[in-house]
Parts: sequence; C-alpha cells; structure tokens
Amino acid sequence: MDYKFLKQETPVQGICVLYISCPQTLNALSRGVLEELDSFVDAIGPEVRCLVIRGEGEKSFVAGADISEMAYMNEEQGFEFGRFGASVFRKIEELPVPVIAAVNGFALGGGCELAMACDMRVAADNAKFGQPEVKLGIIPGFSGTYRLPKLVGQGYAKEMIYSGRVIRSDEALRIGLVNHVVPRAELMDFVLKLAGDIVANAPMAVAKAKRVINDNYDMDETAGLDLENQAFGACFATEDQKEGMQAFLGKKNPEFKNK
Repeated sequence: MDYKFLKQETPVQGICVLYISCPQTLNALSRGVLEELDSFVDAIGPEVRCLVIRGEGEKSFVAGADISEMAYMNEEQGFEFGRFGASVFRKIEELPVPVIAAVNGFALGGGCELAMACDMRVAADNAKFGQPEVKLGIIPGFSGTYRLPKLVGQGYAKEMIYSGRVIRSDEALRIGLVNHVVPRAELMDFVLKLAGDIVANAPMAVAKAKRVINDNYDMDETAGLDLENQAFGACFATEDQKEGMQAFLGKKNPEFKNK
C-alpha cells in the first residue's frame, strides 16, 4: 500500500523499518498520520519479526500531535482524537512482534507517547523527551498519563507532566524512559544490531514472552505466574522448541521455522 506520511523499507531478515515522514511539521501526528499508522499496523504480515519506528530526518522522531488540527477542536472532537490516537498506540503495543523506537530527535507529547507504546526505546544523544501538553492547556491524550508512570514511576512522571519540562536523552536513560543512548551517527546501526539479536531467536517464543510480559503488568503475582507457566508449557508443543534444544545439545545453530 502507498502511504503519504509513512515510508517503509522492505523487510530484511525479518526486520522492518518504518519512518514517520512529515518533515514540514517535524513528523507531527495529524489525523492522517494516525490513520496511516493504524492501517500499517493492521497490514503487518508474517514476514515481519521485528518493527523499528523512527522519524524521517535528523531533528525529530515525532514532535507531538498536530497542534494546527487540535487548536479548533471542541470537547467531543478532542475526546475522539485522543481515543483514536490511544487505540493506534495500543495496537502497536499489542503487536506479536517486538517494536523498537529509534528516537532520533524530538519525542514530545504524542511522540513520547508513541515511543512508550514500543517495547524498547533507543535514543540518539541529541534526542529530547517531554509531555508539554499543559503548556497548551491540555493533558497527555494518547496514553501518556498511563504509560509514563509505569516506566519511570509516579514521581518522575508527575514532574514531567505537571511542569511540561523537556529532558535530554541522558536524563531519560537515568530515569528508565529509554534503554540505551548512542551517538546520533550510530543510532540505526545499534538498533538494527539489537533487532538482529531478537530475530535470531524463536519467533513464537519471543511473541509469547511479549504477551506474558504485557499481560502480567497489572496482574497479581499468582495470576501472573500462572500465565507464565501456561505459556512456558505451550512452548513445548512447538517445533521451534524441539529445534532449539536439539541444536543446543548438538552444538549447532538452530534453524527456527516459526512453528
């Protein structure tokens, strides 16, 4: 499918790189961008085993939601816009394949929320993060008040959201908002190496691990361990489990078939 606001590289060894491409607005999330993201996620096929999301250009991952659209919304329109954006990010979070945000610049408002919907965040050393919505008279609307406290704790999340302060990548790393910070010129090499490490493993096992971790987040210990035990047992019904263990015992590299 052809997109106006997205650019997709042909998957190589199961790794797909998706660019948010609206350079004139620093890759801001308009309704059109969100609709294309929604369509793209729905269309991801089995050839994709890891998705990398980044912004086009060197300045911005995603600078936020499109203020030129939001400025004239009424209460009902604001509600629908927020609900739609949150639903798209939830789809990204629930993809059965890992998603890595390669944050190459500004990740503000909706951009920070998009990064948080991914499984991992790798930031260039020039990246900046923030939830500055209160400076515009609104609050985070694409699940920022939900995901940010879970990633960095309530104290840091409240400070970022209440103050609207923008933080540098080194502080984002310190508080646990990102996994790694690398020099800007090395960002994609690092991310693609990480993605390669992931896709070298059994796809069904990675998918089950992601599902258990996501579902475990709000469970008590008993329910969470039971979920893990069931998924662990289910792995033994797969061909990949047999291949992986036999390859280990035979001291050779496994050839996983996602079965």
